[in-house]
Amino acid sequence: MDPQRGKATRTAPKARACAPKASAPSAKGAARKPNESPVVPAAARPNAQRRGSTRSSGSQQKESAPGPQERPPARARCAGAKKAPLSAEDAVDGQEGLAEGPLPPAAMRPPLSRDGSRRTGGARSAPGRRPRPAPAVLHGPDPLVAARILGGKEAPPGTWKLQAVLEKLRLRRQEISAAAEVVNRVVDHLLRRVQSFESEFKDVTLLRAGSYYEQVKISAPNEFDVMFKLSLPRIELQEYGDSGAHYFVKFKRNPKGNPLRQFLEGEFLSASKMLLKFREIIKGEIKNIKDTDIKMERKKKGSPAVTLRITKPKVISVDVILALEAKANWPPSTQEGLPISNWLGRKVRRSLRQEPFYLVAKHAKEGNDFQEETWRLSFSHTEKYILKNHGQSKTCCEAEGVKCCRKDCLKLMKYLLEELKNKFGNQRCLNEFCSYHVKTAFLHICTQQPDDRQWQVKDLEHCFDHCVAYFLEYLRTEHLKHFFIPGVNLFSPDQIKKMSKAFLSKEIEYQRLKGFPLFQ
Repeated sequence: MDPQRGKATRTAPKARACAPKASAPSAKGAARKPNESPVVPAAARPNAQRRGSTRSSGSQQKESAPGPQERPPARARCAGAKKAPLSAEDAVDGQEGLAEGPLPPAAMRPPLSRDGSRRTGGARSAPGRRPRPAPAVLHGPDPLVAARILGGKEAPPGTWKLQAVLEKLRLRRQEISAAAEVVNRVVDHLLRRVQSFESEFKDVTLLRAGSYYEQVKISAPNEFDVMFKLSLPRIELQEYGDSGAHYFVKFKRNPKGNPLRQFLEGEFLSASKMLLKFREIIKGEIKNIKDTDIKMERKKKGSPAVTLRITKPKVISVDVILALEAKANWPPSTQEGLPISNWLGRKVRRSLRQEPFYLVAKHAKEGNDFQEETWRLSFSHTEKYILKNHGQSKTCCEAEGVKCCRKDCLKLMKYLLEELKNKFGNQRCLNEFCSYHVKTAFLHICTQQPDDRQWQVKDLEHCFDHCVAYFLEYLRTEHLKHFFIPGVNLFSPDQIKKMSKAFLSKEIEYQRLKGFPLFQ
């Protein structure tokens, strides 16, 4: 846990939380210690031993070139590099299912009134300049940062065209249908083939994952993530170093006769050996899929995904991930994670923690290399459930229920990062960021603002600006905790360079100040 993290409470606001006044907090503002934490597993320490010190935890998982008016007077640049394509969202982000289901509501906070029309003592307040939206409570070491972001400047009026942007990002039904047909055919074929083997992977089942299945995919249905999960009974986890996210996996009993025995490296189940065999099976089978042109992309070092590129009948990227399903208690490193009690309720949190967790073959970093026997925790199923059931009200965003703008804000944040990466494609530092950073930050913001009335569709502009302010603060403090593993800081120096965070922060601040010209 970050030793600098201060305590903070939120006084009952009178103005809408997505657009709070940037006033200094009261003396009480340092009373409550936030539960939240920031995003993706931190790599193991560079000087760790090959297997590190292990401790047992019981078993358990383009925009055209910008015109002169777009350029700031002096913006930081990071070292240039070859233009790299946008990477797919971290394969561990997703889950299955599409329906927007209900969740038990947590205690509702007082309703927040609309800026400029708040009634005091029965009379309408005098009209005035609308204050710049800023977070009421920030999850970081400095609770006063809201008043300092952009030097207290306000986004110019008349520049928000967010609904038009969302319409542009909306997936078309015809495109979805065509893409889904191709992907389902390919995935079903591969699943049947893998299950037909009379050995190691015959018991795999399918778990659909990623932004498409979370219903937050933007622009085009051209990237899909699917997990081939393999349930492992009676396994034991040993934490790699003090990472909290990476583990060695071994069987509690002698795996004699177990088809996975061939993948043992000493007493541990080797992630690299299993992934290699899995790739061989997929590679040998894709040529047998009719009416589809598919090729397997070269393996990325440290990546758990087998990436397939479909070029006919449509251009689609599919990440196939092998995952171990652990039906046991979640590891101790997750004990303080999943801070949704004030948002979705304690019962929901308890129920989610009773679900299995997953381990994927994403290796721990070891100096300039990787520890290839290690597995990384994955909570794809939980993330998808939360995003599908995101409201305190059971009917939030259902057909007959009241709509909120949470997912719209997430889509806009993802689009902002995507467009910045497109614009500065030759800047290596932006390649360090991915949509999973945005998603994790967004989940933390939702825990800070849990009330459905704080996310009304009519307040989309303020809510989005509020989300951007929070993300800027995570970049400024270089602290973004993994949502499930609080001891992991996604924005730590060993994860992302300080120069990269400064560059992205400056570009986002410029876009925010100018009314997001990238969206135009």
